[in-house]
Amino acid sequence: MLLAKAMRGNSRKTVSLTQMTSNSESNSSSPTPLSRVLTVPVPTAPVVGAPKPEPGPSVIRQFLARRGSGRLADQAFAGLMVVCACSIFAIVIFILTILIVRSKLSLAQFGFKFFSSQSWDPVSGDFGALPFIYGTLATSFLALLMAVPLALGVAVFLTELCPKALRAPISFLTELLAAIPSVVYGLWALVVLVPIMRDSLGPFLLKTLGWTGLFEGANFGVGLLTASIILAIMILPIISSLTRDIMNAVPNSQREAVLALGATRWEMIRVGVLRNSRIGIVGAVMLGLGRALGETMAVTMVIGNHPVISKSLFAPGYTLASVIANEFSEATDDVYLSALIEIGLALFLVTIVVNTIARLLVWAVTRGAPARVA
Repeated sequence: MLLAKAMRGNSRKTVSLTQMTSNSESNSSSPTPLSRVLTVPVPTAPVVGAPKPEPGPSVIRQFLARRGSGRLADQAFAGLMVVCACSIFAIVIFILTILIVRSKLSLAQFGFKFFSSQSWDPVSGDFGALPFIYGTLATSFLALLMAVPLALGVAVFLTELCPKALRAPISFLTELLAAIPSVVYGLWALVVLVPIMRDSLGPFLLKTLGWTGLFEGANFGVGLLTASIILAIMILPIISSLTRDIMNAVPNSQREAVLALGATRWEMIRVGVLRNSRIGIVGAVMLGLGRALGETMAVTMVIGNHPVISKSLFAPGYTLASVIANEFSEATDDVYLSALIEIGLALFLVTIVVNTIARLLVWAVTRGAPARVA
């Protein structure tokens, strides 16, 4: 009986399911109400460990993206800077090439003997540049011996010892010396320095230092010593101004630290200022030497213009720049003109050698290391 009841119940359920299916199929042809189509979203729980959505680009990035990357402008600027740097090499090579080409006749005729010969005879066509090289180096190094201590003294006084009321006027007058034309220095030397050298300073040096052999012979007021003095006056403002700027760049903490350790004022200047300024001072001295090597007019007016090599500083001399300025317009012969251009080549080579020595001096002072803190 129980089995019969269960079978009758299942048959009833089957009949009801068949009726429901038929009802749903019959209702499918009719339109579905809107309320049944729209469904309410059911909130779902966030998945643990799911990656967060990345935020979009900021307003600034969007603005920069619309403007472009600027890569073309950067590449153009970098290319321009490379061209400017390479132009220095091109100018130097161009000058050196022109000097070599124009002096080829003299190089072929005299060879290396041109730089070791003391003869300078345009009439017979015999040329040698040794007296001019000697005069250039002698006057330049004598000028440095006189100008460097004075320039350092002026720079130290202006930066460390000078009252504020006098600092600006003295600095202005020092820089004014660098702006005076060389021909004005030459005229002043002819009018003032030559008579002093002939009448006062020359006899005094002959009396006191004549035993050295550097001050002997006839003294006419013009010569190597007079040219060296006028060169020292001309390069003094260059060395002094650069040295003063370098000393001003030394931090005050260096000075205060040395004074706090119990040093005197002179020890502070020597240890805290001069030691940290030595690289720049060497550079300033080399710039002054470069000015002295190439000076023309002032030296030409007071050196005597005689191609000889003499031990006495009273004797007249000649420099590389002076002989070019004096005799270039008179050179009608091709060999004569080529010899003068070769003298210009010698001056160019002397300048290169001096700059190389300056680099070696800076390396010897610093050993490739920066200035140490006192």
